[in-house]
Amino acid sequence: MFNLDQFINEKVTKRPVSMFLRDIADHFDALTQKISGRSVLVIGGAGSIGSSFIRALLPYRPSSLVVVDTNENALAELTRDLRSSYEMFVPGDYVTYPMDYSSPVFKKMFLSRNGFDIVGNFSAHKHVRSEKDIFSIEALLQNNVIHAGKLLDLLSDYPPETYFCVSTDKAANPVNIMGASKRLMEDLIFSYSDRFPVKTARFANVAFSNGSLPAGFLERIRKLQPLSAPSDVRRFFVSPEESGQICLLSCILGENREIFFPKLDESQMMTFDAIGTALLEAFGYEVVLCDSDKEAVEKARELKKGSLLYPVHYSVSDTSGEKPFEEFVTGEETSDLERFKALGVITGKGIPDRASIDLLVERLDSAFDGNATTKEEIVGIIKDYLPNFEHIETGRSLDDKM
Repeated sequence: MFNLDQFINEKVTKRPVSMFLRDIADHFDALTQKISGRSVLVIGGAGSIGSSFIRALLPYRPSSLVVVDTNENALAELTRDLRSSYEMFVPGDYVTYPMDYSSPVFKKMFLSRNGFDIVGNFSAHKHVRSEKDIFSIEALLQNNVIHAGKLLDLLSDYPPETYFCVSTDKAANPVNIMGASKRLMEDLIFSYSDRFPVKTARFANVAFSNGSLPAGFLERIRKLQPLSAPSDVRRFFVSPEESGQICLLSCILGENREIFFPKLDESQMMTFDAIGTALLEAFGYEVVLCDSDKEAVEKARELKKGSLLYPVHYSVSDTSGEKPFEEFVTGEETSDLERFKALGVITGKGIPDRASIDLLVERLDSAFDGNATTKEEIVGIIKDYLPNFEHIETGRSLDDKM
């Protein structure tokens, strides 16, 4: 029987156990002290990272847990999973709400509880494909930046002990709008750091997370459809368990305005085509290389007849916003590599100028109010705020490919 967690450990991260276990053990008392008896709000908690964060946090026995997510089905599965897990602590005050965190009903719920001690925000557009046109770009920036600012305004009236939200490695020297939105988000939350402590984390791809290409591999195999992947894109990967743990450590142990990142080196990078091939071999197939998506789709018809020759199309990446390499820290940032065994910490971040951020949000709002706004205009607005933003534009989206 195929075991996904074992496959990730052996073929993707190539770590038999989580790289953060020692740090968690070393700081067990501090984690317990800062979580036990606290009220917790997790936004986007039914997703891959948010749910992993919840599983990492619950053993420290918070007094209450409220989980908000727009995916009602995923919330139901999260509850079933928690209730069905051996010795998993679930507080008596555990509630899930299928709602948008920018909605009026969310504000009503938040105010009814007079805020929370710990707030984790995992609601985000995370895909580079989310910049395919102006409408998807607006939705991305609304969720990752504009609505996030309104949440921070709400939190200012009921300051939490700590606020955490996820950034991305793509925020370091961004080349796509998604990465730039996360870089803007970092400045946005840090501009509120004089009101309550804020922390974030940049980390690698989460192996087989919801919507990821490797997760798509599993769906293609289930449906006997061909696999397609870039052959030249090398990425760092963490396991779903590790993604929740790095967020927990950053949220609870990080100091105000600190950014956590995993200590990984280039030897630990993987390509997506290598993952695809290893996965097919684990299922007992032999890979057949095709020269195009069309050829792979045609050959996949033989799979339904019982063939063990699996067609794939691996090709060089040619879509907009694809960063050729990954990095967690820019040349202008200072990092502490001694505090934790498996984590680095970007320190010394100042409080960004609120007026500049407010102006950026106003310009984005004004642009989106118009009917003739273009992608190029939005890139220009972002570049005015982030002069080092070098957007990679090829005119082709991931949605154009298999």
